[in-house]
Amino acid sequence: MGMMENSAVFMAPLLFRNTVTSLLVYADKSILVLAEKYKVLEIFRYLVIASFLFFLRLFPSFSQSLKADDDYTFNSTQSSGYFVGYGGVGDSGIGRALSQLLWSVNDIPVSSSKYGIVRSLAERLIEENNKEDIEALREMNRTVLSAAFSRTLCLVEAAMVELGQGRVGHYGAGFGPVCYQLNRLLRAVGVGSGRVGVSRSGNSAEKLAAELLWLAEELAGCGFEEEAVERWASASNLAALSLSAEPRLQGSLVKVSAFLFKQMKDMDSDETEEGSRQTKMKMLTSWLPLLCRGSNGTDMPVLSLSERAELEKILEDTVDMLQHEEQEQVLSLWLHHFTYCPSSDWPNLHASYARWCTTSRKLFLPPLKM
Repeated sequence: MGMMENSAVFMAPLLFRNTVTSLLVYADKSILVLAEKYKVLEIFRYLVIASFLFFLRLFPSFSQSLKADDDYTFNSTQSSGYFVGYGGVGDSGIGRALSQLLWSVNDIPVSSSKYGIVRSLAERLIEENNKEDIEALREMNRTVLSAAFSRTLCLVEAAMVELGQGRVGHYGAGFGPVCYQLNRLLRAVGVGSGRVGVSRSGNSAEKLAAELLWLAEELAGCGFEEEAVERWASASNLAALSLSAEPRLQGSLVKVSAFLFKQMKDMDSDETEEGSRQTKMKMLTSWLPLLCRGSNGTDMPVLSLSERAELEKILEDTVDMLQHEEQEQVLSLWLHHFTYCPSSDWPNLHASYARWCTTSRKLFLPPLKM
């Protein structure tokens, strides 16, 4: 009875934390869409994130004070700062294990021998859940992987701001000051080690960006590529920051974009035609500038010639699916960034631009008389 009572006392705050975390992860997606239009909501979003991170920092101390003499194994898995449950189907033994593994992948340096072990365990758990052909396990993979992808997106964005790469918005202003204020706020409350967005072990934004690609591939392997595509399409702030990032980091983000553009083409979406077109529009307006500016690489090309040709065709087909006014917006954005970067001649969307010009010219023709 004593053990059961102790477990109940300890689990109550844990379940509360899981519930709050789950609500934040899923609410953030809706807030992010509105924040793109309203500056006040953008500031509100970052204040909420800052408050939540402060809550997570206080929580382990609070949990340990409830049961300081509890069994070490139970304490380390349930109250460790490395773990946050995601509620719902992810809030089970196997779901918590996968959550903790994915959290640890973010935290462990690539140079550590433990990194490969933990990442292999995560991949094995995901694969075994998928092979069971049980809907609850598949849903668990979707929930936990999606939350991990969202969390890693936030870590990359915050790491770039910390490095001083967040002073310029998508069209030259707007986003940076908000991120800089958030950065100062997080330092003030003592979240992390003073390097916001860099894990406790000091991992780089480039390493986290590579993990974004890995998580996107895992989601696609489970048949949930639309989860990654939706989140990447909505990450306009990260896309804006990427334009002033270091070349190696830009290259990592280009790889993520290329992969998810391909997934967007292939996925069978249950979205309405309007919703699907909006997703395509957001993907293009957010990430097309980076493709123009960050595709060259430093030591070697980021994408091979065949990969470039394939992605260029996907981009052309995606633009052609948009409405006429949307095509103008996308192609104007492409032309600006394409000409801005003289060292790159890719992606070359001149064929789509020529077709749009032809269509626009026809609008001046008088209607045919019957």
